[in-house]
Amino acid sequence: MFEIRVICDPADADHITEKLAQTFTTGPARQYPNRHNTERTRVYVTAEHRADTEAWPTPEAAYALAPSIISEIGWTARAAADKPFGHALGREFWLRKAAVLDRIALADEDAGIHGDASEVAAKAAQRLMDTDNARAACDPRHYVRQQYAHWAKHQ
Repeated sequence: MFEIRVICDPADADHITEKLAQTFTTGPARQYPNRHNTERTRVYVTAEHRADTEAWPTPEAAYALAPSIISEIGWTARAAADKPFGHALGREFWLRKAAVLDRIALADEDAGIHGDASEVAAKAAQRLMDTDNARAACDPRHYVRQQYAHWAKHQ
């Protein structure tokens, strides 16, 4: 995340803010009078690089080869229960857990249910990104879909 400061004519501020939002993922613009030239305005925008949406598969494409949700819940439960004491769970566990939680959240979202499933899926996705030391500027759930599609294709 970074901040952009633009000093411009007040009449151009909205146009500049709009163009920045087309290029970056931006927060709300803040405008202040310029300290040295009162005929100018300062515009501050918090921004992030926009993720390349072409690189992120749709949920349907990402989970095309996935087993049923029930099967994946069973797999993650067994993997967690069978883990020897003192051993870390591997990347496959975190990937499959994040993917099944994403799929559950997607089903809720499709049904118009806006509950905790989306938040839990986002946290699991962030855990996978942390495991991978991923630095992608994207929605963590998009990252899970990309990684799951790649993993499933190479199984």
